[in-house]
Amino acid sequence: MPRPLWSGAISFGLVTIPVKLLSATEDRSVRFHQVHTEDLGRVRVRKFCEAEDREVSGAEIGKGYEVSKDTLVAVTDEELEQMPLPTAKAIEIVAFVPAASIDPVRLSGDSYFLQYDGQVAAKPYALIARALARNTKVAVAKLAWHGRERLVLLRVRDGALIAHVLKWDDEVRDTSELAPKETKVTDSEIDEALQLIDSMTTDDISGYQDEYRKALEAVLEAKAEGRQPPKPSTEAEEPGGKVVDLMAALQESVRKAQAARGEDAGDAEVHEMPKKPAARKPAKKTPDKKTAKKTATAKKPARRQRGA
Repeated sequence: MPRPLWSGAISFGLVTIPVKLLSATEDRSVRFHQVHTEDLGRVRVRKFCEAEDREVSGAEIGKGYEVSKDTLVAVTDEELEQMPLPTAKAIEIVAFVPAASIDPVRLSGDSYFLQYDGQVAAKPYALIARALARNTKVAVAKLAWHGRERLVLLRVRDGALIAHVLKWDDEVRDTSELAPKETKVTDSEIDEALQLIDSMTTDDISGYQDEYRKALEAVLEAKAEGRQPPKPSTEAEEPGGKVVDLMAALQESVRKAQAARGEDAGDAEVHEMPKKPAARKPAKKTPDKKTAKKTATAKKPARRQRGA
């Protein structure tokens, strides 16, 4: 496991659970250095003091807050650590809420494991973890860390507590102007979309991989060995500009999803949106005698009208 990033305690009513905070994820992205394209020399970012016009070391760099255009206030790490916050050394649980009530947009992407600290903490840690596992609620807590107070969501995974950092209410932008207005969607189209959702539903997403990273690593490996990078595949089709019938597209999507899961979905076709048919003359048929007589009688007024 990675080294602890923070140590403190979970405050659960009158119960205190000493814990350590560990990063739950790792970034596997491929990293690049900035280089001079002429000779591949490394390009470094150096920090200069504007007042003295010289490079400064990390030990000389501190924090400053801009009060006005020409006024800065220095703030030390010690002052930040000594602020009178109850959450400075505690993850204070403030509420329990239904898990479904948490809007995923509030999840910041930062997740951490909570490891109990010492044998004394084992029982209360297991107590809250098993209590959370028995219902559909999650804990919402506050934590002061890295110069700010954070709102976190606590949930259970395989008996272990996990903390997900949440955005505050005023950090989430309003979406009222994004939804399409007065767009007509039929019940049949909604039912077909629901069928597509059902056909694509799974309980396991562990098989998905970062294809971009794999392709990038193949390019870098080839270049390092003096080979030509792999050529792009010509099999993949670009998303087309064809306008398709929405219902037909949904039906075809359901068929493909079911076929991918080994289910028999029958045949379905995607049709282009029907164009307005051009006017054309009806095909001539050989009429019988009675039909021919009626047709000739019906056409006489039309001939007199054209001759008028």
